[in-house]
Amino acid sequence: MTLQILNDRKNFQSHGEHLVSPSPWPLLTAFALFYMAIGASSYFHGYGGTTLVLGFLTTAYGIQLWLRDVIIEGTYKGDHTSRASYGYLLGFILFIISEVFAFLSIFWAYAHSALVPSVELGGVWPAAGIAPIDAFGLPLLNTALLLSSGAFLTVAHHGLVARSRTLTIRGLIITILLAFLFTACQVIEYYSAPFSITDSVYGSTFFGGTGIHGLHIVIGTIFLIVGLFRVINYNSTAQHSVGLEIGILYWHFVDVVWIALFAVMYYWAAQ
Repeated sequence: MTLQILNDRKNFQSHGEHLVSPSPWPLLTAFALFYMAIGASSYFHGYGGTTLVLGFLTTAYGIQLWLRDVIIEGTYKGDHTSRASYGYLLGFILFIISEVFAFLSIFWAYAHSALVPSVELGGVWPAAGIAPIDAFGLPLLNTALLLSSGAFLTVAHHGLVARSRTLTIRGLIITILLAFLFTACQVIEYYSAPFSITDSVYGSTFFGGTGIHGLHIVIGTIFLIVGLFRVINYNSTAQHSVGLEIGILYWHFVDVVWIALFAVMYYWAAQ
């Protein structure tokens, strides 16, 4: 029976596919996510902060171990053939499509109240008593930072395709630095905002949209930092770079979402 399984595996891999080895990390991550969800639900009711933190740390640890094994499979074992890499890329594109609809739900909630403000909002948008953030202050600076990061990331991608390791590394470093600056400016904006997440539907949709986008910025920055170290260690090359290409695709998606956020939640709100 064991010999038959090994033969089946060999025949399957000869067609360019990748049979994933048994791994405990998906199960660990699933339980950690469930534990974190319980902690988040409890925290919203005034307790369970420790559960939330432990759940988050366990989830992050499980994902780190899982991705570590994926990198080992692709870099050192050679399991990621061109066909398998295409599957990873296609799967990530489908994930980004799901992210598009997640942001679309936030924009939908925003537009629903902005186009026809209800009586509870005072018949105006933003709600009566709420002063929106000046779109041409920190938000405009953040837009410039993020678009510049996307441009330098394109330079890094060009360097990767052209097999210019120096250009790739420099482009990634500048992109990461701009990402840190963007995050710092976003934190400053949150602390100086004249309203909070509890101030009507405007506050909820504003902090919901920009907050989820900020989370994507943090995840994308981690993506690019890992990609940078892999380029430095010769793990990512022009022939083997699906991980870095996924990170680049993710960052450009975040760029496009920010342009929509700036236009809708900053510029439109200030009109």
